[in-house]
Amino acid sequence: MSRLSSVEAAVISSLAGERDSLIARVEAWSAINSGSRNLAGLATMADTLAADFAPLGEVARHAPAAAEAVDAAGSRVALAHGDNLTVRQTRPGARVRVLLTGHMDTVFAADHPFQTTRWLDDATMNGPGVADMKGGIAVMRAALAAIESSPLADRISWEVVLNSDEEVSSPGSAPLLVEAARRADVGLTYEPSALPDGTLAGARKGSGNFAITVRGRASHAGRAPDEGRNAIVAAADLALRLKALHSAALSVNPAKIDGGGPNNIVPDIAVLRINIRPSTPADQAAAEAALARIAAEVAAAHEVAIDVHGHFARPPKPMDANQRRLFELVRACGADLGHSIGWKDSGGVCDGNNLAATGLPVVDTLGVRGGSIHSSDEFMIVDSLVERAQLSALVLMRLAQNGVPA
Repeated sequence: MSRLSSVEAAVISSLAGERDSLIARVEAWSAINSGSRNLAGLATMADTLAADFAPLGEVARHAPAAAEAVDAAGSRVALAHGDNLTVRQTRPGARVRVLLTGHMDTVFAADHPFQTTRWLDDATMNGPGVADMKGGIAVMRAALAAIESSPLADRISWEVVLNSDEEVSSPGSAPLLVEAARRADVGLTYEPSALPDGTLAGARKGSGNFAITVRGRASHAGRAPDEGRNAIVAAADLALRLKALHSAALSVNPAKIDGGGPNNIVPDIAVLRINIRPSTPADQAAAEAALARIAAEVAAAHEVAIDVHGHFARPPKPMDANQRRLFELVRACGADLGHSIGWKDSGGVCDGNNLAATGLPVVDTLGVRGGSIHSSDEFMIVDSLVERAQLSALVLMRLAQNGVPA
C-alpha cells in the first residue's frame, strides 16, 4: 500500500477493523425476507436501511412509479412494488458528484424455504441475499461512513438509491434511477462480483421482457375445427419465428405460453412470454423492428389479433471509452491495495444498464465476492466485506481528489 497517501492509508486502516460489524449487519439484513413481491418485508427492510443510513445523510422515501403486467388471461393488471430510498449528502462546492446504487429486494419469496444464514466454513457464509446484494449494501455503507469521517469529505457530494424491484427489472424505480443519474458525474453499483475472484462485469447485454397476447376464435374441435382460430398454434409459430432471430449478438428465449383449455375446444387465447437480450443499441433497434414485423406476419397468417406488451427495461451497456476510464480507475485502486482486478463481459443485467444509458460512467459489480446467486446455495466470501469496502473507499477518495477520469 505504499502508493497510498497518509489520508488514504488512515481510511483504509480504519476499515480493517470493521469485519465483525459488517458481518453482523449482513446477518441482520438477510434475516428480513425482502423478496420483490413481499411488500410487507420490503417495508421492514426499507425502515431498517433508513435507520442504518440516517447517520450519514438525508434519507427520503419514494413511492414506486405505476407499473402493470399481463396475466394468464391476457388482461393488463396493475403491479405493486415497494417504496425506494434515497440518501443524500449534497455539498455545492464538491469536486465530484457520485451516485451509489443498490437493491434491497431478493429473488426469494416469503414462502421460499431459503430464509436463514449459516456458515459453510470459517470464510464463507450462505444465506438469502448475502451476496446479492445485502452484502453489497453493507460494503457501500461502510465505504461512505469511512470517507465521511475523513478530511476529504467536503470534496465529494454523493447520493444513494436503494430500490425495491431490481430483481424484476426495476419497473417502479427506473424513473428515480434515471433522475439520480442525471445529477451525477459517476456511478457505482454494488452487485456482487462477476466471479468469486473479484472480476468485475464489463459490457452487459440489454434485456427486454415481453408478454405477447394472441386472441383467436374458439370453436368445437370436432364439429367445426376450421371455424376456430387457434391462439396456441399462433403463439407457437410466433415463438419459433422469434427464436430464429437468436445469435451471439441477440439472445432470444421464449420462456412460457399461457392459455388453452379442454381438448375439444380450439383455444382462443394464449400469452407468449419471451426475453430478448441485445448486445448493442443497434441490435436492440433491430430486435424491436423484427418483433413488430413478425407479430404482424403471424397475425395475418393465422387470422388472430396480437398485442405486444413490454419493452427493453435494461438498455445494452457497451464497454465504451467512457466506461473504460472508470474501470481503469477501479483497477488502479485495486492494485494499490494489492488486488488484481479484471473484468469480463456479461449477459446478465442490472441497474448499471439503466445508469449507463444516460451517459453516466458506471462500474456495477463493486459488491462482495461470492456466487451461486438466485439459488439456495448463494454464498459470500466474508473477508471480501472489508476488502471491497476498502476498494470503494479508495475509489471515492481518488474521485474526491482528482475528479472523474478524463
